[in-house]
Amino acid sequence: MTEEVYFFDTYAIIEILNANPNYNKYINKVIVLTQLNSFELFYNLLRDCRRDVVKIITERYTENAVRYSNEVIEEAAVMRFNLKNRHLSMADCIGYIIAKKLGIKFLTGDKEFETMANVEFVK
Repeated sequence: MTEEVYFFDTYAIIEILNANPNYNKYINKVIVLTQLNSFELFYNLLRDCRRDVVKIITERYTENAVRYSNEVIEEAAVMRFNLKNRHLSMADCIGYIIAKKLGIKFLTGDKEFETMANVEFVK
C-alpha cells in the first residue's frame, strides 16, 4: 500500500472530528480501521451527539473497515499479553497488527504507542 494509507486508531478519528489542527494533514488520507474501531467511535460519540448523528458519522468510517483472520487475533493477543503493563486495548492491538501486515502506519495519539515501531504518533 502507499504512504497515503493509514490505519486510523479510534483516537485519531476523534481528534479529526474535534478539529485538532495536528491531524489536518490526515483528513484526506485513505483510512483503514476495523469494526471494533467503529464500535469505539460510536460509543465515544454518544457522549456528545444524538444517536442518529452518531450513526451517520460512524457509517462514513465503517465503509473502510477491514476483516481480519484468526492469525491477527492470535498475534494481537500475544502483543497485548507481552505489553500488559501498557494497558493496550484489544481493538488497538488488533489494529496495530493489521497495520503491520498491510505495511501501513498505525496513526494514533495514544501515549502507549508513542515509542513503538510502525506508529505515526500525533498529539
